[in-house]
Amino acid sequence: MAGLARRLLCRGFCAPPGPPGTRQLREAEEAAPVFQYAGKAAKRKDRVFVWGFSYSGALGIPSFVKPDAGWKKPRRIQGTPYRLETEEKISSAACGYGFTLLASNTRDITKVWGMGLNKDSQLGFQRSRRDQTKGYEYVLEPSPIPLPLEKPQQTRVLQVSCGRAHSLVLTDSEGVFTMGNNSYGQCGRKVVEDEIYRWCVGRTTVCLEPRKVQSMHVDGELMDKQLMDSKQYGQKDLFQRKGLGHYNITSVPTKLHGDIAGVNIIQVSSYGDCCLAVSDEGDVFGWGNSEYLQLASVTETTQVNVPRHLPFKIGKVKEAACGGTGNIVLTEEGNVFVWGYGILGKGPNLIETAVPEMIPPSLFGWSDLNPDTRVAHVRCGLSQFAALTNRGELFVWGKNLRGCLGTGRMEDQYFPWRVRMVVLRPRVTVPGEVVDVACGVDHMVSMVKSFT
Repeated sequence: MAGLARRLLCRGFCAPPGPPGTRQLREAEEAAPVFQYAGKAAKRKDRVFVWGFSYSGALGIPSFVKPDAGWKKPRRIQGTPYRLETEEKISSAACGYGFTLLASNTRDITKVWGMGLNKDSQLGFQRSRRDQTKGYEYVLEPSPIPLPLEKPQQTRVLQVSCGRAHSLVLTDSEGVFTMGNNSYGQCGRKVVEDEIYRWCVGRTTVCLEPRKVQSMHVDGELMDKQLMDSKQYGQKDLFQRKGLGHYNITSVPTKLHGDIAGVNIIQVSSYGDCCLAVSDEGDVFGWGNSEYLQLASVTETTQVNVPRHLPFKIGKVKEAACGGTGNIVLTEEGNVFVWGYGILGKGPNLIETAVPEMIPPSLFGWSDLNPDTRVAHVRCGLSQFAALTNRGELFVWGKNLRGCLGTGRMEDQYFPWRVRMVVLRPRVTVPGEVVDVACGVDHMVSMVKSFT
């Protein structure tokens, strides 16, 4: 019985002990673990996340296309954000039709990388290891794109942009470089009949490397720097995205006129057949295709070949973005307006509108508890929209072609939906702040800054 009593006492069936003394408290405090929380001084890491259709190689993950282990299967679609391992700090990203460009604002020799489709050398001439006279038509991981810079260790890359099958690289001191398909002068150089973009030798073929567009001084006046290929629409650029007042091919950057003449332009956007420009006074101008009501506020015709002022009564516009059939603008107050045709973000009942409709701020996280939450940037892909808030949150909606929305589902999204960005670590997920996002046809790329 005595042994049983001792065991019961050890299990707690006895009177509770008295309060700990000062010495015990001090020893317990010294032995306690120390938890360090990331503050403002903590070094935050830059990450790149990709998602959507992977078979083109545009996501830059080779194992998705060619599994690196026998038990793995090819991954056709990555439905949620997936971290792309990059050693460099990526400052700009762009998505084309099945390919991606990444750039770093660095003084290193290598500043631009490409991945995905390369049949027209839109990623530069990626020389084949087996046949040095040929280039790779598919690039499955981020590969360096050498630029013919005069001062490679001084010049910085500010921005990259992608079209259907061509690419542009903007530098801080050496102008703009282009590469890829130039069938209609979209690379800003002379059109060569039957030009071939995949070979390096031969009488009638060319080795297509990045080429510099002739320098030009614009001072806020809009030049024709159309970013999208017009090949799909025929030789005469029927939808007149160039805004030059005629229907001919133009291979030289040309100053635009119309309502935009003399206006200081601060931002331009185009992804499909329509162009939008924003002035420093917050006005919006548009030209190109209006088949989907993009420019129906000023004309009933389906083609506008000169820039027209769009008389929207929505306040001062800060930013604009064009999709294939729908457009979006952001005002200085942080309000988001959409118009055109398709899934616009206000539910299945709003499929088309010629007048901008405001998406309720509450769908982007605004509430009485979060009164300072605002949309900071808006982006467009061919059939999807994206909005970034000042809290580093990403919201997407539209056609979920091949999982391009990153929601983890395959259904289309009729209202803004927040995409979760996490950095996976052992037994923990660390949230990240979205800095920017690039939208393509069926994939997206996001630049994220981790909190720790």
